[in-house]
Amino acid sequence: MEPPFPGMDPYLEAPSLWPDVHHRLITALCDDIQAQLGSQYTAIITSYVAFESIDIAPVRLAVPDIAIIDRDALPEAGSSVVVAPAPLTGTAAMEVPTRYARVEIRTVDNETLVTAIDLLSPVNKRPGVDGADTYERKRQEIFRSQAHLIEIDLLRGAWRPQLLTPLPDAPYFIFLSRAERRPQIEIWPLALSESIRRVPVPLRRPDPDIAIDVGGALQHIYASARYERRINYRAAPPPPLLKPEDAAWLDAHLRARSLR
Repeated sequence: MEPPFPGMDPYLEAPSLWPDVHHRLITALCDDIQAQLGSQYTAIITSYVAFESIDIAPVRLAVPDIAIIDRDALPEAGSSVVVAPAPLTGTAAMEVPTRYARVEIRTVDNETLVTAIDLLSPVNKRPGVDGADTYERKRQEIFRSQAHLIEIDLLRGAWRPQLLTPLPDAPYFIFLSRAERRPQIEIWPLALSESIRRVPVPLRRPDPDIAIDVGGALQHIYASARYERRINYRAAPPPPLLKPEDAAWLDAHLRARSLR
């Protein structure tokens, strides 16, 4: 199935989907970058583990045809206790270790970091010392270095990379911090109804920029992963809520494509 959205699909933000989307998108972007680099550079994927609250399907219990029973553990005859079953069942918020990654462009000769490309994950945007605060410290370390930083934020709401400049009310963003232009940052707001254009990826001077096609990578992984099999477009996208104008556009767009 062809991806139904011209740019980012908000349904891909679902906690049950995002780790897979993140992994596939990072891999696609790294391959795109590697194909454009000269022999003095290499693009690598570096991984990290974060603890995330992810929707986990309940475990199905099966009754075996044959069982091994400890007779000493059986209750004595006549001593069974009648208990009332729980009137409700619920799901606990459970954090599980989730693997994420980023792309790094390094020099071949001495492995110097040239450009870091971060695709923000929920843990990067979660308020607190174990989330956004930790990411901001790592971000400041890059700002103090000679490396460039690209941040791709395809998750609506919550924390955004800290800027002194107010951001427009857009659902998604791409940020580029060139080492030689700091503290100036280039910003691409991404609308729900528009395709994502290529953005520059700086290298070492005097080498010219290359470019990454985030939109093209999204379209590629959507098709290859067959995400339409796991998405119910008749339901609302995962939280946070869309702006009224975005929600109206989304509804009309999906109806026009017979997905609602």
